[in-house]
Amino acid sequence: MKKILLVFLFCGMMTSCEEKETADLLVTNAKVYTVNDAFSTAEAFAVKNGKFLAVGTAAEIQEKYDAKEVIDAGGKAVFPGLIDAHAHFYRFGLQLQTVDLRGTKSFEEVVSRIVSFQEEKGVDFITGRGWDQNDWEVKEFPVKDTLDQLFPNTPVAITRIDGHALLVNQAALDAAGITVDTPAQGGEIEKKDGKLTGILIDNPMDLVNTVIPRPDVEDEIRALLDAQEIAFGYGLTTVVDAGIDRETIELLDSLQKNGTLDIRLYAMISNTKENLDYYLEREPYKTEKLNVRSVKFYGDGALGSRGAALKQPYSDKHGHYGALLSPVSEFHATAARIADTDYQMNSHAIGDSANAVILKIYDSLLTDAGDRRWRVEHAQVIDQEDFRYFNQNIIPSVQPTHATSDMYWAGDRLGEDREKGAYAFKQLLDQAGVIALGTDFPIEEVNPFLTFYAAVARKDLQEYPEGGYMPEQALSREETLKGMTIWAAFSNFEEDEKGSIEPGKFADFVILDRDIMEVPENEIPQTKVRATYLDGKKVY
Repeated sequence: MKKILLVFLFCGMMTSCEEKETADLLVTNAKVYTVNDAFSTAEAFAVKNGKFLAVGTAAEIQEKYDAKEVIDAGGKAVFPGLIDAHAHFYRFGLQLQTVDLRGTKSFEEVVSRIVSFQEEKGVDFITGRGWDQNDWEVKEFPVKDTLDQLFPNTPVAITRIDGHALLVNQAALDAAGITVDTPAQGGEIEKKDGKLTGILIDNPMDLVNTVIPRPDVEDEIRALLDAQEIAFGYGLTTVVDAGIDRETIELLDSLQKNGTLDIRLYAMISNTKENLDYYLEREPYKTEKLNVRSVKFYGDGALGSRGAALKQPYSDKHGHYGALLSPVSEFHATAARIADTDYQMNSHAIGDSANAVILKIYDSLLTDAGDRRWRVEHAQVIDQEDFRYFNQNIIPSVQPTHATSDMYWAGDRLGEDREKGAYAFKQLLDQAGVIALGTDFPIEEVNPFLTFYAAVARKDLQEYPEGGYMPEQALSREETLKGMTIWAAFSNFEEDEKGSIEPGKFADFVILDRDIMEVPENEIPQTKVRATYLDGKKVY
């Protein structure tokens, strides 16, 4: 009898083992930040068919599931795949094929890099990006004279780091047909002593951009794959591309569908007549990798180039207000047209005047409009009376490293009183209840851990200033992580499929070499990615 019982018991145990559900992947021995509603942590999770299957303790997961692959995380911190809520993915990839001028400390260094690039590449039209005169000893816009001497027959067009100012040589001006008599609307063609300096700000830049040779398809694919490799290396699994055309969107879609490109992208459609006429007549387009449901509109320029539209003059340039890039009537008409569709509107606004215009138009169109989640991109300088417009239907989308890049000179531009409403991330979050965080790369570095550090510490990498820049506007680590995951997903209407480690969502996650929620804040920028997973498959 005892033998029979033992046989039954043994068989029962074997049946129990056989009844374990088969998963594709188990991750155990980890500190998993789920970023669920309770912001709870876990030890393990199971993945099947590209989605999280179950989350819990190591014992719970291992008791219930077997898997073809098991990862022992060695106690490391695991986070949802990071989301960059505002970047320029396609442009960044293309920029990797041009002169990199980021970090230059003088115009002489800019020229040196251009010369070295041309000696290596020998291109017919030299382009590059990343210079910032505010980082130089002489904090003034450069002029074209040196480039004219070095490249009399080769056009040169190099873009300021913020993308709102361009330095070109005479050959580029000639190619674009720009003279001292060329009118400038929505920007500036700078002149000194009746002569062109080579500096173009905002809309006039398009005159040159239209004559720059376009890359061919092979160049574009190479650029996108280069950008993807870098993004995965930083734990980014979704990137919002803030302003691209139909041709690029369709290229992305085709590359994702044929398996060439894996990264998930949320595409903001550039506000051109051709793009709007095509997309607004159709429903938003969505696959598991691509989401096309928003329109990007530019309200004004950038603060660094004094193109941001302010209510009162710049404190460091008498009588200068910056400029809106479109008439208010055009902005209102575009917003009203989008409001009649299912598309989201996402508007670039830096100065307090541009923000006021956008917020008031949004408010007038979205009252009782249901769940629209229109976004204000940058929301950089806000008049105190205008913070009230933000809510979960008018979402602030900000880039924390802008604060730590601009803090050295922002007060000069704005003055002490107006600066109090600038880079006010905590105030924006308190008002809206949600905030989306990004980098704006390639204007800033791709590295999301610099975003995390800037949001939490409000300091540069030399830990300046002591105590942080306007420390009352710092975000907590939990708020910052949410802004880079679930809140970023919410701002894209994607919170049901990504942004947290929960059953049913895409199995996008990242394993880090340290716990950014607990290490001393000055160690956050040194964070490295151990592995990045998309759909439960290792991509880095």
